[in-house]
Amino acid sequence: MFKREQKLLNLGKESCFLWGPRQTGKSTLLDKLFPDSLRYDLLLTKEYVRLSANPGLFHDELLQKHSLKNPVIIDEVQKIPALLDEIQWLIVNREIQFILCGSSARKLKRGAGNLLGGRALRYELHPLVYKEIPKFNLLRALTNGLLPRHYLAANPQPLLQAYIGDYLKEEIAAEAITRNIPAFARFLNAAAFSNGQTINYQNVARECYVNAVTVKEYFQILIDTLIGYYLPAFQKRPKRRVIHAPRFYFSDIGIANYLLKRGTIEYNSENFGRAFEQFIFQELLAYSHYSGKNFDLAYWRTASQLEVDFILGDHEAAIEVKASKNVGPQHCHGLRAFDEEYKTKYSIVVSLDPRPRLVDKLHILPWEDFLEKLWSGKII
Repeated sequence: MFKREQKLLNLGKESCFLWGPRQTGKSTLLDKLFPDSLRYDLLLTKEYVRLSANPGLFHDELLQKHSLKNPVIIDEVQKIPALLDEIQWLIVNREIQFILCGSSARKLKRGAGNLLGGRALRYELHPLVYKEIPKFNLLRALTNGLLPRHYLAANPQPLLQAYIGDYLKEEIAAEAITRNIPAFARFLNAAAFSNGQTINYQNVARECYVNAVTVKEYFQILIDTLIGYYLPAFQKRPKRRVIHAPRFYFSDIGIANYLLKRGTIEYNSENFGRAFEQFIFQELLAYSHYSGKNFDLAYWRTASQLEVDFILGDHEAAIEVKASKNVGPQHCHGLRAFDEEYKTKYSIVVSLDPRPRLVDKLHILPWEDFLEKLWSGKII
């Protein structure tokens, strides 16, 4: 139903990791791209038990294959880190191509797992984006989130509840990432109030009754398990005093909505503005990865409260997101200040305006116009 924009560009005969949050559609994508590939699914209990008990079986089985024209796909590869030693040997000595799919590299990193020493490319699959959805519905996206099942659901709340529960049970508890599951569950709710905001570790620590060092570690768990992302501050040669702390976004609007108990998102509400900004962040992040451009993404804020939501690349574009149908000068102070300091090539306000406008070198773009330009490569 959805034609995904992740095409594994420039893969060729190279092996790769394909990482992505749970339920983004990694297996479905690989089924479409490589329908004839040999697949090992480590979510299947029988397969997991068999190969975790004896990873050498994997090596022996592939050596019996005399002709592998397609890459070998391994789902949830992080579940058996020992397989990666066998995979590296088969890449080097038998030139077998692999696509290694999973929702988190944290277990591999923490367990000194073999990440193949640069022999595998890295790709990510994000939740759905505007270009992938026929007859895209903005309010549905902002309310349900953009994980495929959730976007399509008439009532996403039970799915989101199960998603968070499965994350705690399977990603956190089962992999022993932290032993204090109740504290981490409290942290998830407290972290939701930091969604789209500059992180104050001390404030979050007070909310969930742990210390700030533990909170930093918990945020890193969200990053490593692809449930969240940091948005760093833009700090290139600042003339003004700027904020240095990163901002944080959950990987999908629906997760933040559920944790914050937002309910249905409507126009002209405070919740709409925050969800709308996150939606644009998700689009920018996905486009950066899927296009192969992998440009830097940051925000800018001064101590005097001037700010710009998103800075792309080496200030090629500065973007402010406003839930307004009539953007005026009062919405553009941050963009003008940033342009004075860095001479941005493209300053944009993404809004609900009905038509695009150009006002003193500032591009006022309706959100659909902006996304059409973004995905056609005309922004950066």
